[in-house]
Amino acid sequence: MAQRMKGLVPLALAVAILGFIWTEVSLNFTFHWATNGDLGNGLSLPASFHLILPAAFVSWAMFFAAGGGDGAAKKVAIASLFGTVAALILMILASAMADLPDFWAISLWVGILAGGLVLCGALGDWFFIPGSFAAFASVFFWWIATGLDNWAAGGGGVGNSVKALGDPATAGAGAFGGVLSTPYGWVFVDITVTLLIGVVLGMLSTRLAAVLTPKARTVAAEPPAGSAVA
Repeated sequence: MAQRMKGLVPLALAVAILGFIWTEVSLNFTFHWATNGDLGNGLSLPASFHLILPAAFVSWAMFFAAGGGDGAAKKVAIASLFGTVAALILMILASAMADLPDFWAISLWVGILAGGLVLCGALGDWFFIPGSFAAFASVFFWWIATGLDNWAAGGGGVGNSVKALGDPATAGAGAFGGVLSTPYGWVFVDITVTLLIGVVLGMLSTRLAAVLTPKARTVAAEPPAGSAVA
């Protein structure tokens, strides 16, 4: 166990460092840097495009699940695109067939699209089914958290401003009283971009771990006893 722990220390340090940096950057970007007005509590209203902190950890984990390395990065990136596009189709078609308060169309398209992602595995070993599922679920989760826009009328808010947020008719139905209400198109964009960032974090973590790994010292071989030394 001690030897195994020793081998994991460089990677653990790399993940800890990059995890800290990513959290700082993503939260500040969302609530301080790229925003649409002061909320009056030290935070600002996130713009339609913002970074979704946990989504990057999803694709980062999938990178390791796929084996790590450049090949894994490519597989997870492709799987992320397939999964997020499938979720975008869900948000469009399910809402067109039956909106609030009926869930049957969402359930129908979840089943169809999830099955379709599994069948995509027949395309070749390059298609990583778990990664596509993780991406699909990430978009679906954020769609729910931000108000199920397109399925729920005004679920993504209207106007995306502090003034609109203060009006019950336009505030939206997302998390924190509508602060995270997001139009469904931006839900797709935000999650897709963040998942791809997670793939980059995975690649960086392995490279940083390699830098942090102590190099084995080579000991010069001593000549056999009694041999002549030039």
